[in-house]
Amino acid sequence: MEFDAIILAGGKATRLGGAPKNELRYDGDTLLTHALRAAEGAGGVVVVGPCSLEVPEGILSAREEPVFAGPAAAIAAGLDRLDANGGSAPWTLVLACDMPHAVRGVAPLVQGLQSEPGVDGAMAVATDGRKQPLLGMYSTAALQREVKAARDSGRLTNSSVFGLLARLNLLTVAVPAGSTDDVDTWADAAALGIEDLGH
Repeated sequence: MEFDAIILAGGKATRLGGAPKNELRYDGDTLLTHALRAAEGAGGVVVVGPCSLEVPEGILSAREEPVFAGPAAAIAAGLDRLDANGGSAPWTLVLACDMPHAVRGVAPLVQGLQSEPGVDGAMAVATDGRKQPLLGMYSTAALQREVKAARDSGRLTNSSVFGLLARLNLLTVAVPAGSTDDVDTWADAAALGIEDLGH
């Protein structure tokens, strides 16, 4: 399956005292490095985050407008950057950078899409039943359509990802335990064994 990837790394991390999530370390590497591994196989990868964020060679970067305009705006910025880089793959993996085990969930999403042709994408569902739209594989054309509609109506800034995806016909896919565990607080970080050398 041909896909590009958008990695979201630009939130305020208020409950972490502003500590950049992408720089937190798990199992010897930053969370951004783990996210990039989860996106392995993507034709193009864009990290949406601060302008100061350093990304490996060959990885694109972008920033949502206005800054801190929310994850839907970040997805839009990622799509724009991929398009400006020469086109888009049929599918786009959308991934938050604060899920160190997200790599476990990517293959089930792909398998789900292959078994259910005709849907607009697949969204991860945790073992407790919670949906996680920031671990999902979506039709690029469908995402672009919804971003345009949100922009045209002035709804893109500070919109939720669930709101952006609301009109899409999405498959929900159960992913392995831990795949969607994320870091919102220092308690979350401690539970996952995540380090911040400055905290």
